[in-house]
Amino acid sequence: MAVFAGPTIGADEVQELLPGAVLLPPAGQGDVYRAARQGIDAIGLIDGYFEGVPSVWHKEILWAMEQGIAVFGSASMGALRAAELSAFGMIGVGRIYEAYASGAIIDDDEVAVLHSPAELGYTPLSEPMVSIRATVERAAGGSVLDTAQATAVLQAAKTRFYQQRTWKQILADLPASSWRDRFAAWLTTGAVDAKREDAQEMLARMATFPDTGKATDAEWREQVEQTLAWQGLVRLAEAQECSLQDADRRVLDELRLVPERYAAFRNRAALRFLALKEARRSGIQLGQEVLLAQLNSHRQAHSLFRSRNLLMWLQANGLTAAQYEAELGKAAQSAAVVSAMQPELEPSLLSELRLAGAYAGLKVRADAKEEKTAGGGQPDIPMQQAERLQMVAWYFENCLHQNIPEDLEAHAADLGIGTEEFFELIRREFLYHQGCKTRPASGSSDEAGQDK
Repeated sequence: MAVFAGPTIGADEVQELLPGAVLLPPAGQGDVYRAARQGIDAIGLIDGYFEGVPSVWHKEILWAMEQGIAVFGSASMGALRAAELSAFGMIGVGRIYEAYASGAIIDDDEVAVLHSPAELGYTPLSEPMVSIRATVERAAGGSVLDTAQATAVLQAAKTRFYQQRTWKQILADLPASSWRDRFAAWLTTGAVDAKREDAQEMLARMATFPDTGKATDAEWREQVEQTLAWQGLVRLAEAQECSLQDADRRVLDELRLVPERYAAFRNRAALRFLALKEARRSGIQLGQEVLLAQLNSHRQAHSLFRSRNLLMWLQANGLTAAQYEAELGKAAQSAAVVSAMQPELEPSLLSELRLAGAYAGLKVRADAKEEKTAGGGQPDIPMQQAERLQMVAWYFENCLHQNIPEDLEAHAADLGIGTEEFFELIRREFLYHQGCKTRPASGSSDEAGQDK
């Protein structure tokens, strides 16, 4: 799950209420679209930009829901967008959302605040009008303010520009009086943080989302219209995704100094890019077990068995743990697409072999194997389980010099064949090595299998 938050609620509290959530800064235009492309299940929109940066667009929220992602909104920009899009399935949470949805409040400045930059933790520097209203309501309910006094406080607050709405300024705008001093003293313990309370409620609801399994309150099945403006947003968001840090550019420059290696990695990158694009188009979603398998496979391939080794690897590769998990998810998605396309890829695979000059050598070997194994007096007897295991051990240990994969079915699928076809493939390879004389006897060692 991803949560856009800043001045409304702190990072530590988000993690406490929604463990494991990916915390993102206040959302601007294109940020929800980018988050939705990362294979997440739910988005929580709390804070977003109102001025200086283009605001999060309605269409990108609709597009995210079209992908089956649950989108929650609360407290600030999230409450605004949820009130506007709840009919399409966005899930609004909290009193502020309800006030916007009912028309009790309509102005954007009701939730706007001035805040410090990211480096200082987005600390609020002004009071949102919705919190001022909630505070005045509590004060009136507790007989701290009467009706006329409550109205005076709200009018003083509303007439100020949202960046200047602080309790100090608001109290200074009120005439000197005993009730003003009493209210000022009460504020030190009685002030309400309405936005934070709504954000807490939304995060608590998101924490139950995997149990409910309900993506939206209303079904959204229409596709977002591909207008020129939408296409422009997509191009801009994807271009920003592709922007590189200086360190990364220097790494690519080093790679370019070895043209063959650069070409090989470029082709792998092109396959990954196109596969991920197809995964998004077809809506491929992977289960947690697939991602765990991808994680285990990668850590095994790079000997990252200990947490200390993994942390050192992440640091050396300029990745955070969240970015590493996202990269593994993309790799798994890409692999799933390629696996599904195996039959369609085979003609292109043959074309690549021919153009690379590798086809002829493989054909000579395939013909020799066919001649040796066909009619060699070996009866077509199904292999027993013990014989299969011995054949598999011979192939991986003697021919490939590597450990046997934990999941042979997945290994076979990566090769574009089924498990039975894989066993037949290595059986014929063994017979070819043995001159088609015999199958390996149970319990015997195979020295001849080392012949390449």
